[in-house]
Amino acid sequence: MVLMWSILLRKFEKYPAQQKVLKLLFERGFQVNNEGKVTSGAIEIAHTQLAREAGVDRRVVDSTTEVILSDDQLKKIFQNVKSLPFLRDVAPLMGQGVIIITPDDASSKGIISDVSTVIAKHNISIRQAVSDDPVFTDEPKLTIITDTKVPGSIIEELLKLDSVKSVNIA
Repeated sequence: MVLMWSILLRKFEKYPAQQKVLKLLFERGFQVNNEGKVTSGAIEIAHTQLAREAGVDRRVVDSTTEVILSDDQLKKIFQNVKSLPFLRDVAPLMGQGVIIITPDDASSKGIISDVSTVIAKHNISIRQAVSDDPVFTDEPKLTIITDTKVPGSIIEELLKLDSVKSVNIA
């Protein structure tokens, strides 16, 4: 992922404002359709709003989408990327549990496996697992949404894992 992301950013290395737009589009899972419109599914998102969010001029969004459409690799990515409903803030309202893990090293392998094994031992089902990408954030977290509220006793077990630095339950 790091290699792929650096290859994509390199295509915009002379245009840091376009890099901001590229990052925003990717992080939000926005697509670019054949007409150069930014969409989320069939919903069009105004380039002026994207520009405001990225802190750039609207014309930078226009030129970024033009570059995306002119590059086969970028076009394939941005016509197929999807957004995902993140349940972290609504799960407690629906009677579900939320476990937020701060990994010791987010780039190490097996973190999700280690955590899910502990959760499964408690006979709890995982509804969603969302891992922040260490390329996009300085303090990545692993957020686990469970089908039921999680007992506090699970914290101790999770903290014993080598891959886990801290645990919060919501």
